[in-house]
Amino acid sequence: MTNAANKTVLITGAGGGFGRHLVRQFRAAGAQLILTDVTARALHEAVDDAGDDLIASVAADLAVEEGCNAVADTCASQGVAPDILVNNAGIGVAGRLDKIPRKHWESLMQLNLLAPMRLCNLFLPGMLERGNGHIVNVSSLAGWLGSRGLSAYCASKFALRGFGVSLAADLEDTGVHVTNIYPCFSKTAILDSPQFGYENRRTVPENLISEPSEVVARMIDGVRRNRLHVFPDKYSRSIYYVTRFAPWLLPLLDRRLHAQSIIADKKAD
Repeated sequence: MTNAANKTVLITGAGGGFGRHLVRQFRAAGAQLILTDVTARALHEAVDDAGDDLIASVAADLAVEEGCNAVADTCASQGVAPDILVNNAGIGVAGRLDKIPRKHWESLMQLNLLAPMRLCNLFLPGMLERGNGHIVNVSSLAGWLGSRGLSAYCASKFALRGFGVSLAADLEDTGVHVTNIYPCFSKTAILDSPQFGYENRRTVPENLISEPSEVVARMIDGVRRNRLHVFPDKYSRSIYYVTRFAPWLLPLLDRRLHAQSIIADKKAD
């Protein structure tokens, strides 16, 4: 069991939709917090939410190596190290790959995949030396289901899932645990991600969108139970069971989701 009480938790993307709830709920669980996001403006409200339980905050672009190093340097200068590392920061982009400017999908891969790997590389040695720790990777249902228009995003989340699973095997019996989270769509800024190559903007059907607070509550419960895989909403759990027991249904579900997004877009017009 990983009890967050009196633990130091580092949350990336702390100013985002999941990030703000992670701050509040880890604080309520008794944790002390290290927060990071891309700008001081993005961090402002999260820092307020952390209150007296804030140890340090740093504005850093984790899509570049220097940003990850800046987080580690801040921790070192404060004499603190995370007991729990939450790799939550991420961005999305939609469209067929040839329609998306290269800089967008390369930045996505840097932030969604390489930043978690770099931060693990920086903080994992300390966890191993102490004989305890927890790494939390916020993947996505897109890490299980390859969906049209999301090839770059799915690539990053499939890879993050594989990284977490393999890392968990490497860390067996070390006292350091790994938890991967696979939410479906949620009410966060990722719903407003850039789209390319569409005549009209695609929208997500309301019945597929979850509440971030509920997703985060399931995340933290999964961490407490040292679960490797956490499916925090009804739709993600359903798709997981389909991938296990009826994978032939996945193309049909993807086509249906695509059709629903077009219908929702037309209604919005």
